[in-house]
Amino acid sequence: MKIAFIVVAALMVALALAALLVPLVREGRRSGHTRGVFVLCLAIALLLPLGAGVLYLKVGTPAALNGVPAQAQTPISLPQAIAQLREHLAQQPDDQQGWMLLAQTSAMMRQPGDARDAWDHVLKLDANNAEAMVGWAESDSMLRADHQIDGRARDLLQRAVKQHPDNQRGLWLLGISDFQRGDYRSAAATWRLLQPQLEPGSSVAKSVAEQIAIADARAGGAPAGASSSAAAAVPAGASLQVNVTLAPALQAKLAKGDVLYVYARAPDGPPMPLAVARIEPVKLPATVILNDAMAMTPAYKLSSVARVFVGARISHDGQPTAAPGDLEGDAGVVQVARKTPVAITIDKVR
Repeated sequence: MKIAFIVVAALMVALALAALLVPLVREGRRSGHTRGVFVLCLAIALLLPLGAGVLYLKVGTPAALNGVPAQAQTPISLPQAIAQLREHLAQQPDDQQGWMLLAQTSAMMRQPGDARDAWDHVLKLDANNAEAMVGWAESDSMLRADHQIDGRARDLLQRAVKQHPDNQRGLWLLGISDFQRGDYRSAAATWRLLQPQLEPGSSVAKSVAEQIAIADARAGGAPAGASSSAAAAVPAGASLQVNVTLAPALQAKLAKGDVLYVYARAPDGPPMPLAVARIEPVKLPATVILNDAMAMTPAYKLSSVARVFVGARISHDGQPTAAPGDLEGDAGVVQVARKTPVAITIDKVR
């Protein structure tokens, strides 16, 4: 052990004992219990340093006193943590909670492909896991060019809601699936099951009420008690024709497995697209029609805004989220009511 540390530690103990024992001795003299106080002081003087030493040997780092550094506890980044989790799951593929954590993290990082794969592992371990059913369906819709919720995704949502009628996310997504299929009555009925579970007057409750009104109007008339102007609130459909070309200088950067995404998003809104098309394999030049049917939710679509930012991206990893090395181009902000084609030349490397 270092001499300097021992000297400093002894000094600190001495000062602490002095601060504690001197008042005790004075009080003992005033009260006439000098002998008893002396015994107590002696016990404290012996036991306190000894107890501290034993505690340090048990839970401290004595090796550090000899110049041996303790193992560094440096924080790790989220990608490193995910990599460690993947290594753990590779060794213990039956760890259901680990797969759920990976799925939730991937969804949070907007990696729907990884999220869907992780949810799939959960469902293989527990076929009745409602959270995994809803998570798989949502991730699958984000991977599709048209964001439709059908096939296995719809089946999983129906099972999840049947088992857990209070699954709010499941009810919302199932209603979207009904709406996308043109079954507006079912969409409204599904969302009405969600309404009682929401906080009255909250923004979510208001949004759901608006979607019910739109669905009722599209179904051919609002039910009793609903606003007579619901039909007027339904916006007309919108569409944009987008012509995409690739700059000659980037032709050599195309690779097998590349995926073309053409999208429109609100200029000042969230990054979630109002409409997106996915083309695989990439064939350029290409003509794409972006319309309301490509919306992720009934309320967030082309006809809900007046202007949109239109862009195109060639993804090397096939994921909808942008990555370094992707090829990009855009037409800037255009009017949704535009009748002439929008031209985009992919001429940049991300």
